[in-house]
Amino acid sequence: MMKKQTLHFESIGGASGDMILGALVGLGVSVDELNEELKSLKIDPFEIVVDEVVEQGMSGVRAKVVLHEHDHHDHGHHHGRHLSTILKLIDDSELPALVKESAALVFQRIGEAEAAIHGVDIEKIHFHEVGAMDSIVDMVGCCLALYKLSVDAVSIRSLPQGHGTIECAHGTYPNPAPATLRLLEGFPVEEVDEPFELVTPTGAALLSTWRTAEIPTSGSRAVKTVYSFGHRKLKGRPNLLRATLYEEAEDQTVDECLVLECNLDDTTPELVGCLFEQLLDAGALDVFTTSVLMKKQRQGILLTVLCIPADRVMMLDLIFCESTTFGIRERLEKRTILERSFQNVETPHGEVRIKIGRRNGEIITASPEIEDCRKCAVESSVPVKKVYDAALSIFSKE
Repeated sequence: MMKKQTLHFESIGGASGDMILGALVGLGVSVDELNEELKSLKIDPFEIVVDEVVEQGMSGVRAKVVLHEHDHHDHGHHHGRHLSTILKLIDDSELPALVKESAALVFQRIGEAEAAIHGVDIEKIHFHEVGAMDSIVDMVGCCLALYKLSVDAVSIRSLPQGHGTIECAHGTYPNPAPATLRLLEGFPVEEVDEPFELVTPTGAALLSTWRTAEIPTSGSRAVKTVYSFGHRKLKGRPNLLRATLYEEAEDQTVDECLVLECNLDDTTPELVGCLFEQLLDAGALDVFTTSVLMKKQRQGILLTVLCIPADRVMMLDLIFCESTTFGIRERLEKRTILERSFQNVETPHGEVRIKIGRRNGEIITASPEIEDCRKCAVESSVPVKKVYDAALSIFSKE
């Protein structure tokens, strides 16, 4: 049975490109392979170095990008690079297409954040700190390392946020940097008593781009954990980022789903029907309505949506945008499900898929897919029920 893997980050001291890179190497990505494959970026000589360290009683790793001396001093780009220059470096490399796409998306998001902050066209933005060669290696290296891990999802609950001011190419700014805040809009943060920049724009761009969930799926088991340390010593906490690989079965009989509910009494049933279909198209596990009596004995509708926790924000946005509700109740619930598979059967009216439910390897239930039955019925000019019964009968005899 195929196993799905989730990469889960827990940030104690923040997140930066080198901390994320160190975590990925610590989880098993070869630093030698990264150094070799990143040479195709056609930039000045560099080396990713990952050392084993012990900080505040915890053993882990610390990564850094070492830049080697070059006669052209980084090709004169010490004043910054344009987005198009960086994207061309990535596109001209020999890296896998998915890595190029991922790295380009990260830089594009940073460019959009900077352009919005400074009120200029994105191509007029000079990438200073982020456009430096070590930052380029950090970000592209992280995208390559994530690709090599072959994870199916990336989860992180929140990020810590320091206070005070920071110094950057444009002068003194409030902490966190404006670009970091822009990139983390909608991302949960935790205020901590640290007068330092904890999350860099690089770290914010990578994690906000990769994040697909807050936590691993219920029932997953931890496979490997690594602690990746930053280079600054913090005031009251270790400067570390913990990364854990979780593994889950492809078909689990026990999982967790999110239940979203709201009462509607001032919208038309037709609009509720439209929302119903949109939620299912967006991946809801189930959607149903219940007639209810609301205050002053008004007839109302209770809308209930079941979805996976990772789809929470998308489902909330859909319900708020497409209904008149002012609030949505939500709760996590465990559910036991049958292992599911499909089998095609050939009926006199055409081919129909049968959805099969098993428990402990034994078939518990089977049902023809109604859309297949409807299609065959139309093509054969027979009732849908006739196709349905024929498909079920043939499956039972096999």
